[in-house]
Amino acid sequence: MGIIHESQHPLVKQKLTILRRTSTDPKVFRELIREITLLLCYEATFDLALEPISVNTPLGTADGYNLVEKVGLVPILRAGLGMVNGVWEMMPGSEVWHIGLYRDEETLQPVAYYNKLPDAPTVQVCLILDPMLATGGSSVAAVDTLKTWGVDRIKYVGILAAPEGIEALQYAHPDVDVYVAKVDAHLNDIGFIVPGLGDAGDRQFGTI
Repeated sequence: MGIIHESQHPLVKQKLTILRRTSTDPKVFRELIREITLLLCYEATFDLALEPISVNTPLGTADGYNLVEKVGLVPILRAGLGMVNGVWEMMPGSEVWHIGLYRDEETLQPVAYYNKLPDAPTVQVCLILDPMLATGGSSVAAVDTLKTWGVDRIKYVGILAAPEGIEALQYAHPDVDVYVAKVDAHLNDIGFIVPGLGDAGDRQFGTI
């Protein structure tokens, strides 16, 4: 079973508190999404494979390491776009592939509308970036797509998760680890996370 990692980092807790506030404007909201993602990326990449190398320093030779695995970022359009830059600050060489999914507001089921993955995987590890793991439908669909594409290692990185979404993702894909800032209480009757922070896409792009 994949791990569920709820960040205990003090900076994540503080930034999430500001992110939740209804008074936080879109500019600050986007900055906080990027900053929280950067911190979560640090936690989600702790087990990337390394190979030993040597480097020359001004005073001699030092043992060091080089990343072996290539990492791909898969932001779920549109809300996941705001998380990309946070990871890029840590891993500027990461490839980015977009998957477009939206939730049908009546059925709460994911609807795919965009997929530009190449014919074969060019990375060994994929990080799905989506701020809200609510019903889990979009996340399950994204993992389905990536596994069909041929990716072996997939992790989910988000801001908030509901227990219902975690359960759905673990049931469908028990090998996928989940990294979030906070697991909230529950979903309401229209599939929004409570207490949550509202619609992450609308709040990032000022379309409320």
